[in-house]
Amino acid sequence: MTNNESEILKKIPDTLDKFKATTPLTQCITNFVTVNDCANAILALGGSPIMADDPQEVEEIVNIANALVINIGTVRKEQIEAMKLSSAQANKTGTPITIDPVGVGISKVRNDTTLDLIENYDVAAIRGNITEIKTISKLINIIDDTNTAKGVDVCDDDVITEENLKLNGEIIAKTAEKLNTVILASGPIDILSDGKTTLAIYGGDEMMPLITGSGCMLSSLVGSCVGAADPFDGTLLAILAMNKAGEKARAKVDENNTGAVSQ
Repeated sequence: MTNNESEILKKIPDTLDKFKATTPLTQCITNFVTVNDCANAILALGGSPIMADDPQEVEEIVNIANALVINIGTVRKEQIEAMKLSSAQANKTGTPITIDPVGVGISKVRNDTTLDLIENYDVAAIRGNITEIKTISKLINIIDDTNTAKGVDVCDDDVITEENLKLNGEIIAKTAEKLNTVILASGPIDILSDGKTTLAIYGGDEMMPLITGSGCMLSSLVGSCVGAADPFDGTLLAILAMNKAGEKARAKVDENNTGAVSQ
């Protein structure tokens, strides 16, 4: 561990204290598949979720929110309007925006929506799997090619391993620097970067991707934590909390023999 990494980790308790003292109100414009899970994840950590996505009220909600989370998992025309209205208002009020570009690369509307959000609004953090992050890197001309998106899941060839960790870290760092944002690519090894500092984070459990919405829940936690702290520190707190929750859940599964890992 370098001195820089040690100093970063020392800040985690203070970041958690800030989060708990703030109880950040987190506006989530998310998908209907995981909306309940995302709300409960924020509540479990100590935040306060509000799942408002109607264009008629999103600007008003942003005015009182500490954070805005945008998830394009089941993107609809009306929801895209809500995303743009809330993002514009968030930039006016200084409310940090976290984006989860679910399935970017599999359709034009997802690509166009993601590009619109990252190019026209100030975004505090982006959380996705490595295929989604590399697709964004391709869309903004950081890399020339990437694997074809596998629905909303990471491509098999993209899964973060020790062998490709350095290369993926460099891509994420360059993308974060160009977009002036914090990027978290979650996977067997998580990679976090703000373009200046890049961390590889180990933890969690192999069963986590088998649960529908684990990524959406993580993005909601990132947004909520960023609503109470610096984007880099908040995102780090979120992934550490999610990984610890996964480890505890796996221990409970093993203890009670209530689940199995797919082979």
